[in-house]
Amino acid sequence: MGWTGKILRVDLTAGTCVSEALNREWAEQYMGQRGLATKYLMESMDPAVDALDPGNVLIFATGPLTGTMAPTAGRYAVVTKGALTGAIACSNSGGKVGAEIKLAGWDMVIISGRAAKPVYLWIHDDKAELRDAGHLWGRSVWEIEPELKSELGDPAIKVASIGRSGEQLVRYACVVNELHRAAGRSGVGAVMGSKNLKAIAARGTGGVTVHDPKAFMAAVANAKSTLQPHPSRTRLMKLGTHAMMDVTNAHGSLPTRNDRDVQFEGTDKLNVAASQKPHGPNNVTNLITNKACFACTIACGRIAQIDPEHFSVKGKPQYQGASGGLEYENVFALGSMVGVDDIDAVTFANFVCNEDGMDTISHGGAVAAAMELYEEGVITKKETGGIDLSFGSAEGLVKITELVAKGEGFGAEVGMGAKRLTEKYGRGELAMVSKGQEFPGYDPRAMQGMALAYATSNRGACHLRASPFASDFQTAELEGKAEIVRTTQDERAAMFDSAGICAFIAAAVNIDQIAGMLDGALETKWDADRIRITGERIWNLEKLFNLKAGLSKKDDTLPPRMLKEGAPSGTAKGHVARLDELLPEYYELRGWDEEGVPRGQTLTRLGLT
Repeated sequence: MGWTGKILRVDLTAGTCVSEALNREWAEQYMGQRGLATKYLMESMDPAVDALDPGNVLIFATGPLTGTMAPTAGRYAVVTKGALTGAIACSNSGGKVGAEIKLAGWDMVIISGRAAKPVYLWIHDDKAELRDAGHLWGRSVWEIEPELKSELGDPAIKVASIGRSGEQLVRYACVVNELHRAAGRSGVGAVMGSKNLKAIAARGTGGVTVHDPKAFMAAVANAKSTLQPHPSRTRLMKLGTHAMMDVTNAHGSLPTRNDRDVQFEGTDKLNVAASQKPHGPNNVTNLITNKACFACTIACGRIAQIDPEHFSVKGKPQYQGASGGLEYENVFALGSMVGVDDIDAVTFANFVCNEDGMDTISHGGAVAAAMELYEEGVITKKETGGIDLSFGSAEGLVKITELVAKGEGFGAEVGMGAKRLTEKYGRGELAMVSKGQEFPGYDPRAMQGMALAYATSNRGACHLRASPFASDFQTAELEGKAEIVRTTQDERAAMFDSAGICAFIAAAVNIDQIAGMLDGALETKWDADRIRITGERIWNLEKLFNLKAGLSKKDDTLPPRMLKEGAPSGTAKGHVARLDELLPEYYELRGWDEEGVPRGQTLTRLGLT
């Protein structure tokens, strides 16, 4: 119960779709979504294989709460070996497609091999088939989603697809569902493109059965009663994550101009207030409304528009309507990180990333690295094809974003990601990455817990794998930060990323409340302690995958800028990331040796031997 009990195996090489029973023992050990998919991935492939090789496996996974009435229960994850990092990739998305796959009767879709020609997967309840996608190849997410709904004759179909960037194997290509929700990080869209798989279309008319409906609904009611009146929910509904920009700018942790700076003078042109202020020749507001995912009462998603007279969209009617708008991570990445304070240009770049399936965080980081190369004279207009890539160039941001989406010109080089781009030109130190993945919107010199979280994240730099925010905004002292990172890594791995619910309920709904919902949904007893040990087991399994993939202690690090150059301003002025002090403590807390390898007794305790 909670689980459907069915896995869909898709062999693209053979062109087959086969149902198999869920491994219940694994489900009990790893819960679902991120955890369970990682177990299946580990057992289905050699972690040492190249991410773009047919031997890599691509998994779309739901959690036991996905598709239920639990608050925010619409999440799904794409799990594979990341094209950007070469490490374990688990990219989480909201919207409604995860619930649709679950309502069709499937816990997980496991995709192997490579199709001889472009195909899409059509899931309609308990039936699944591969269909020709030749007519969809070379087209954007925005084009193919309505076409598939028309072709399949059902407007209720939900679609997860790649755009042209995934086809072109842009290293940070993502999987987009419902036009602007995305499994965004680590290059999962490039893996999908390497398999000639254009889309998954799903329609489910069933339901999700829970073990104890009365207990489950009581637990759901309890969680909702806490969530509904909570000020964090109201704040996210009204302001989205966009409001964080003012916080990080004041704190001095807002990545600016490729992290050369930590505060941005153009924040007041990009922040929430700016998004609500009429501007441009047509006096339009950037923000139109908010939008919710499946079973969500928070509705933090933003819907935005661009002034039709703005240079980025003039003569381009497809960009003059409403679409997914600015949240903190895309406004920092496409704004302050590249020094651009033009809200319409930032929104346009975000639209293109949605349209063609590109991770906005990595794209901003890659463009910022290119801009620093340009400003230092390492590259010139000769390399860029005439594009001015100076920091602050709105025109440069717009042009390079369009080129990356299509894999053309210098865009093909930027699409390699910051690490590969800067290494090509002999300046690898200019890539603000960990494990090859570009930093999210928190400078680690001002946030010591986040520095450790970036360095130790199994999927590369990530702000969602741990939650040291409260501690980091309160103090720069190191005491307790390693423990916070370790504990929240474990908790988040299980209670959000594996259960199938959104981490944005964390401020209001606690681990005991989530355990109550799991306990009502599933047949065996779940409590907070079991959630934590499950999360620890997942974290260590991901570590084992990475070790087999060739990663080591040298990858648990940050760029020289973070370790040697003091923050130029803000609350942490003059400070560097003190990773050398935090990492040994973290390894010991994890039960790992000094090289970051799990000790035998740790693996035995977690049932991983």
